[in-house]
Amino acid sequence: MPLGLHKHGDDHRRMSLSRKSADEGSAEAAGGDDETVVEPDQGNVLSHIISQLRPGADLNKVTLPTFILEPKSMLERITNFMAHPETLLPMPEIEDPTQRFVSVVKFYLSGWHIKPPGVKKPLNPILGETFTCCWDYPDHTRGYYISEQTSHHPPKSSYFFMAPEHNIRIDGALKPRSKFLGNSAASLMEGVGVLRFMNRGRTQGGERYFLTQPNMYARGILFGKMKYELGDHSFIKCPENGLMADIEFKTKGYFGGTYNAIGGNIKNEKTGETLFELSGMWSGEMVLKDVRTGHKEVLFNASHAKHTPPVIRPIEEQDERESQRLWLKTVIAIKESNHIAATEEKSKVEDRQRDETAKRAEQGIEWQPKLFRPVRGGPGGPEEGEEDLDWILNANIDGATPEEKTKQILAIAPILRGQQHNQQSKASQPQQNQENTQPPSQPQQQAVAHDDLIDFGQSNPAPSTSAAVGQSNPMQFQPNAPPGMQAPLQPGHPIKRVDTKTNDFDEFVDAPGY
Repeated sequence: MPLGLHKHGDDHRRMSLSRKSADEGSAEAAGGDDETVVEPDQGNVLSHIISQLRPGADLNKVTLPTFILEPKSMLERITNFMAHPETLLPMPEIEDPTQRFVSVVKFYLSGWHIKPPGVKKPLNPILGETFTCCWDYPDHTRGYYISEQTSHHPPKSSYFFMAPEHNIRIDGALKPRSKFLGNSAASLMEGVGVLRFMNRGRTQGGERYFLTQPNMYARGILFGKMKYELGDHSFIKCPENGLMADIEFKTKGYFGGTYNAIGGNIKNEKTGETLFELSGMWSGEMVLKDVRTGHKEVLFNASHAKHTPPVIRPIEEQDERESQRLWLKTVIAIKESNHIAATEEKSKVEDRQRDETAKRAEQGIEWQPKLFRPVRGGPGGPEEGEEDLDWILNANIDGATPEEKTKQILAIAPILRGQQHNQQSKASQPQQNQENTQPPSQPQQQAVAHDDLIDFGQSNPAPSTSAAVGQSNPMQFQPNAPPGMQAPLQPGHPIKRVDTKTNDFDEFVDAPGY
């Protein structure tokens, strides 16, 4: 999120609140942790930013100051929503469909309090960046998370989560758009999450819940206190049960109201009957009222809730395209408040993305995600209704037992400490034929490393060009190509993968006409 400055004469006005650590914690109910200090020596940077802003602008090409960055990538920050296993794991075992839906609402609301103090935003992932992690649960089971930046313009972060023993799977896409609104900047959080309980429902895919997100606002970027707010409506829908939750994240008005308030209801879409009402604060206590009986109960209290951070492989075991290794020097500089070094290191990563774009344009190669494939939606498609995901994990996780599902997940990418990259794994191979890998009705993607104020992409993607005469065929496998530049796999040409545990060979063939 952007920062702002208010000048009085020649002196810069210092925002209220003392400087705080970038470590995450629960936001205070009063909203104090959502305010940011602007240091005097940062004023010239902010004045430069302000001079570039125009109302209604989409914030393209406006440089983001590193002193307001959260020291982690957006791909990692998404994991906040899986960080309360006490709300996540019990959901599929609840027999009553209505109470099961209420538990999903509780899970959804439990993650918003997890944020760094002040107005901070995560690092914008570069194209092809990946992040994986897991959670070790008290019952000796695990949850696994895999993510990849599948588009740079427009920005799209695709992710997958599964807890095999608990029959929980989540597929999601985050598609933020930024907007300057005068004294505020907004991140319009498009995209959807598809939560499914594999032990429920009448179809093979299980019982599905579709979740959207509220928008995020940075208030006071030109004058007044810098403030972080969530705003507008988000929805949770379960087509199988016919239930829907409409949750309003309320922004504070000019003359009244409070920060961080929520309201909403849970309805039966088939009958129109309101079953429950929601109230409270997403940073504090949230209350559920049964409309039929009038009974109220605390749904979740974020005031003193302790989240469970994921387990992440050590930096030295990570590939150079994985988030924590990719941004390591930038993150170190941010934590040391060395903003000159942070800017330099951040620019190096972005320049690398720009260079890769230019090389692909020269060779006529269209970039494709490594771990995700296009959604097969539309009437009768296996992922009908999930078209807004655009991309979904490029692997079948359909084992008959949790152990088999776990083995399939771990074959996609390294997740556990000590797990090695398998260069012959399916996930490391070029993807399907180019003409079949672009999501329907989406423009071709190229990465350009211009940063905007909220760091969510830019508006001038590099044009795709044809391969020059005399160059190698871009449709052939190129083992020495830089990351993100592998050409797609030719249909009919098998790829063999060696299982690292059993030494068995698996053969993969792209079906023509897919």
